Amino acid sequence: MNPFRVVPIVLFLSCTPEMNTISLVDDYIEVIESEYAPDKRVALFQVDGKRSGDKYILSGQSNLPDAVTALKQLLREDGISFRDSIQLLPSQTLEGNTQAVVTLSVANLRGNPKHSAELATQATLGTPVKVLKKEGGWYYIQTPDNYLSWVDDGGIQLMDSKGFERWRRADKLIYTRTYGHAFLEEDEQERISDLVAGNVLEVVDYGFKHAHVRFPDGRTGFVRNSESEEYSQWLSNTEPTADDLVATSQKFMGVPYLWGGTSTKGMDCSGFTKTVYFLNGIVLPRDASQQVHTGKAIDSTRNFDDLQKGDLLFFGTKATDSTQEKVVHVGMWIGNNRFIHASDKVQIGSMDPNAKNYDAWNHKRYLRSKRILREKDEGLIFLEENPLFKD
Repeated sequence: MNPFRVVPIVLFLSCTPEMNTISLVDDYIEVIESEYAPDKRVALFQVDGKRSGDKYILSGQSNLPDAVTALKQLLREDGISFRDSIQLLPSQTLEGNTQAVVTLSVANLRGNPKHSAELATQATLGTPVKVLKKEGGWYYIQTPDNYLSWVDDGGIQLMDSKGFERWRRADKLIYTRTYGHAFLEEDEQERISDLVAGNVLEVVDYGFKHAHVRFPDGRTGFVRNSESEEYSQWLSNTEPTADDLVATSQKFMGVPYLWGGTSTKGMDCSGFTKTVYFLNGIVLPRDASQQVHTGKAIDSTRNFDDLQKGDLLFFGTKATDSTQEKVVHVGMWIGNNRFIHASDKVQIGSMDPNAKNYDAWNHKRYLRSKRILREKDEGLIFLEENPLFKD
């Protein structure tokens, strides 16, 4: 029994055998897409089947070779003749440069390959990404949390496998201040880049007051030792407590809300929780509607006494008989009936109706809380176990 054969084949609904086959091909494509790429933010399966003579032409593109293989298997089992013209990504036109590292303090990643497109997310300096294809001066990339988006060619440094491996093995530091700069020389007279919390840079050597660093695009400069930490040492000390998460979150008080933002230059709600956890060694999925599927369920009845500092609170609209639940907002519990979140700016709200900062709107649309800290989940990346930045 084929595990994907779940679409009913109702031949009498179509007028001709050809129309029946067209419908069947479309059904199979839909089945494979729902199985392998239910979330288009993190998986690409754009495939179409058109009849040409006595066979079908499969066209489109995907970064999921297993999904393409499964589709072709279904068609063969039903005796449907086809020609495979699906482009598997990464594209061969990249000539082996399928890895890259973000080379700006904050790279803006777009929904489409143009600067006027919606800001989908951000990636900070030193983030390794997969490169899937190029269109003009833009690259279609996938971040470590699998998010798909476009970045202009000034935001990343392309690398082949050998260059990427050299970068990955190099000694690095992580910038730990909310905001600062890298300087051309140790005298700090000329800046070469701004920096934000979480930026990762290759270290050339260490001096008394500064680290000599190299950017992914080859630029060199100096970063204050007092504002950074040797990456491996930082990582070995990263065993976050609930209080660590709260302390990190409160460093960003007043940072403005920015749709698509995941940095201290501007954050949306899930970008805020993502940044807080990243600076404590844990990579969350990008969006609130993805983060809600990670961790351990704690509460769904407004019993806030069960919550611990660092738990994530999710907000939106509940499911009905005709509509699905919709998660649209997330914040983090900091104790004493309070939570911190990015809404207009990073701020603290309360679930206590008697508090001055009572957040009636979010209290009303509260859905559930999840615990991330010390919870193993395939949707979470623990940097101590996954060497994204340093082998």
